[in-house]
Amino acid sequence: MTFQAIKTSVMKFVEDEDGLTIVEYAIAGGLIALGVVAAFITLGQNVDTQITALSDCVGATAGGGGGGTCPQ
Repeated sequence: MTFQAIKTSVMKFVEDEDGLTIVEYAIAGGLIALGVVAAFITLGQNVDTQITALSDCVGATAGGGGGGTCPQ
């Protein structure tokens, strides 16, 4: 293999943008996945808060104490 052939192969590799496109898609996919995880964590905390409040309310009214934890 001659120096010119090696130089041509290296330049062809450097100018090839297909690998860069794959990396860009991987980064975009990672950011989307991170956003989805963050949304589910926030949603999960809000749902947990609401279920706990509902459970406290049902427990208070079922026991007859009516501890004032239920919304009107």
